[in-house]
Amino acid sequence: MIRYGKKRLSSFQLIIIGFLFVILTGSILLMLPVSAQSGRMTSFEEALFTAASATCVTGLVVHDTATYWSVFGQIVILFLIQIGGMGVVTIAVSLAAISGKKIGLKQRTTMQEAISAPEVGGIVRLTGFILKATFAIELTGACLLLPAFCRDFGIPKGIWYAIFHSISAFCNAGFDLMGVRTPYSSLTDYQTNGLVNAVIMLLIIIGGIGFLTWADICKNGIHFKKYRMQSKVILCTTALLLLIPFFYFYFGEFCRGCWQNLTWTDRLQAAFFQVVTPRTAGFNTVDQNRLSEAGQTITVILMLIGGSPGSTAGGMKTTTFAVMLMTMFAVFQRKEDTECFGRRIDPDIVKSAATILMMYLTLFLTGGILISIAEKLPILTSLFETASAIGTVGLTLGITPTLGHFSRIILILLMFLGRVGGLTLVFAAFSDKEHKKLKLPKEKITVG
Repeated sequence: MIRYGKKRLSSFQLIIIGFLFVILTGSILLMLPVSAQSGRMTSFEEALFTAASATCVTGLVVHDTATYWSVFGQIVILFLIQIGGMGVVTIAVSLAAISGKKIGLKQRTTMQEAISAPEVGGIVRLTGFILKATFAIELTGACLLLPAFCRDFGIPKGIWYAIFHSISAFCNAGFDLMGVRTPYSSLTDYQTNGLVNAVIMLLIIIGGIGFLTWADICKNGIHFKKYRMQSKVILCTTALLLLIPFFYFYFGEFCRGCWQNLTWTDRLQAAFFQVVTPRTAGFNTVDQNRLSEAGQTITVILMLIGGSPGSTAGGMKTTTFAVMLMTMFAVFQRKEDTECFGRRIDPDIVKSAATILMMYLTLFLTGGILISIAEKLPILTSLFETASAIGTVGLTLGITPTLGHFSRIILILLMFLGRVGGLTLVFAAFSDKEHKKLKLPKEKITVG
């Protein structure tokens, strides 16, 4: 715990305060006339929405990033994306370590909560690994994107575009600069470009599997049995969430008449990109409005699940989904415990997973219903937007720039809640409460 005046701030409260500080600082910078191409001040609401979306690595925007914001404004957005993707606490601890300051136990504990590490031991070394790996991957991604972007935009702008999109993809942010061609077009102009598709998808997946999973892969290589159980669950769940929806999009969605202009290789790329981007990147190579209601619904589900804990991605997390799925199978088989890879899962983990699931569903549905009522929009359209916000994805059906103040505030809150995590807020709110040692009488209740 860290003292603030007469009160003690828990690690969860510090994480929340850190994100709020970065968002407000970014909002002030984006309000400045130098941040907009027009040279005029941006309203606080629009600057706040953009800063929250960037820091929470979401990608929902009220203004096209390429045509509205100046180079200075785009740099501010990129810094917010980098800080939000790696985590405010990760950046702070890293800067302290670089400056030679001693990292105390309190800071290590906060760092552990920020990146979902299983233990405090080795946390500073892990932070160094995260920093080196992050910049190495982002630099590699930028170098691979250079040929395509330098060819299309010239060398100076091509270098900037390569760096911007590499960081945005790795941090699962979804911000793009392709509006210079068509506003809000994302990567639709590169729908058939294999290089750009492959690089962006790999960056999204690598950023979304989590820092601890990287460490496992680097340490144990192809020896899957030596991985932590969490890494095994993440990799297996990620593979299933990529493969199963892929078959629907390839054989079902993109075989419809409105996609007849796509060759089989184009459909292959489009289908795979469509299952990767909701996890939680926000780029798109196809118009989301052209998807069927079934395709949009599957995308909503993928957005809600999101990436993995301790990663640059948002959502309720692959591990939450996996734990609830395994618990369901355990109930079907009348097993007392939830089991996975020859191990029992702690009942407290199951309760936390159920809580996160209910929180995300409640926030997602409540936000969607409120926006639908306020804006008089179809419920699926509104739910698509709220799933994108709470999952910190950034995919949109194009309604965000036209939403009213009330609906934008809802999306800002959902983006923030989705990034810091529902349980972080709950633990921050009740960290000083004393837990009761007395237990109430137990009684059964019928469910299902």
